[in-house]
Amino acid sequence: MSSQPCCVRPYDKSLTMMAHRRVRLMTFNIAHGRGLNPIQGLTSTRRIKSNLLKVARLITHVNADMVALQEIDKHSRWAGNFDHSAYLCEHAHMAHSAFGVNTRREGIFNLCYGNAMLSRLPIIGSHTVVFGRNRIGEKGFLCTEIDLDGRIIPIVNLHLHYRSREQRLHQLDRLTDWLRSQYAEHGSRWAIPPIVCGDFNATNKASDATASLLSHLHDFGDYICHPIGQNTFPSPWPQRTLDFVFLPAQCLHVSSSVVKCMISDHRPVLVEFDV
Repeated sequence: MSSQPCCVRPYDKSLTMMAHRRVRLMTFNIAHGRGLNPIQGLTSTRRIKSNLLKVARLITHVNADMVALQEIDKHSRWAGNFDHSAYLCEHAHMAHSAFGVNTRREGIFNLCYGNAMLSRLPIIGSHTVVFGRNRIGEKGFLCTEIDLDGRIIPIVNLHLHYRSREQRLHQLDRLTDWLRSQYAEHGSRWAIPPIVCGDFNATNKASDATASLLSHLHDFGDYICHPIGQNTFPSPWPQRTLDFVFLPAQCLHVSSSVVKCMISDHRPVLVEFDV
């Protein structure tokens, strides 16, 4: 799908004139709760719950207000057949959640997994877009609208194709075309342009998905990509940065870091900002 020039109305500056609030957003591919086990489906339910408890403790430790999770399961045989999102909400004391299913397969070897958003702030709307129809390994994105003191903050939680650069670029066309259409219909409600985060399965090289997305997002305003100069995928070698958060200029006084932990083959990215 090709990208078209973006025709969007200017943001209503009165929406951003309210008092700023400091918030923390974390994005983390939790690898179905398998921890550092490289083989899917060989981790016991007990071990998966133990790994998810570590994720919950991390969420609490970093005091995240919103957590975008990739490779999270709802009821999958290979991941304990329970709702990981509900389990994490209970143990991390997150009051709100939204789940976007990218892969669903019925039958003896049932699968149901995708992206999720956990939040201490109210989630007033969510929408899922799935890129294809694969019965295993399908990718997509979840867009949630967060109520921050009466202002609506849109956050996109994205997971792109892990192997094909061409597929990633096509998927970004789907995302940006969808964002344009949503802004044309609902964008006047948004206090800021959309935040986009997740597992891009791509580096920040000029030829890959992150640079392409940054170019597309400039239709909505100025953006900065985080983290800068830190790896999020330490295993296997070579180390790479695959996980990113794209913040618009309306997010002020930004600090970002890659959280060092050994709960997944990815490491989470934490951003803190005023909005």
